[in-house]
Order: sequence, then structure tokens, then C-alpha cells
Amino acid sequence: MTLIAETPEPPYVAVIFTSTRTEGDQGYAAMAARMHELALDQPGYLGIESAREDVGITVSYWADHDAARAWKQVAAHLVAQRRGREVWYRDYRVRVATVERDYGPS
Repeated sequence: MTLIAETPEPPYVAVIFTSTRTEGDQGYAAMAARMHELALDQPGYLGIESAREDVGITVSYWADHDAARAWKQVAAHLVAQRRGREVWYRDYRVRVATVERDYGPS
């Protein structure tokens, strides 16, 4: 996984997942790796960026809102979401936005 996702020209969708974790791994790392592998095969998936210290922020990029909604309903992802609510996350927020501008140093 690259550190900064290579995304197309906007518009596209960003799903921003911000969380605070509970103590211990409890299978979290393995599930996160599995979700990344699974997302790679989803129609409309564009990339992901993630960072974690005290607060974790993961941004996944999607071609459109339909693709982002479809990912939310993938069976294995539903299992991960439930496990997150029950075991891994003390608190979390999901925000969905349309990216209108995208620029960097090049």
C-alpha cells in the first residue's frame, strides 16, 4: 500500500473513518489487511490512506457514491464493522464527502 493514494481527477468520493481504539490487537491487524485486499477488488475502488496514533484516520477513495455504498454492504466488511463496534473501537465517526479539488507538488 502506498502512503498517498493515486487518485484520478475529481470529482470522486472520500469515505473518512476516524476512530479511537480499545487496548490490544484482538485480530484487528489481520482484519484490516483482509479488508484492504478485499477493497482492491471492489468496483469503483480508487485507493486508501491511513494513519494511527492516538486517533486513527483512514480515508478510502471511491469513483462515486454508489461504489462507496456498495463497499459498506460487502458481507465480509459487514462482519468487520460489527467486530469494530463490539471490540476494536472506543469511538468512531464515518464521514462521506465528494472531492472537488485534488492537488500536490507535481
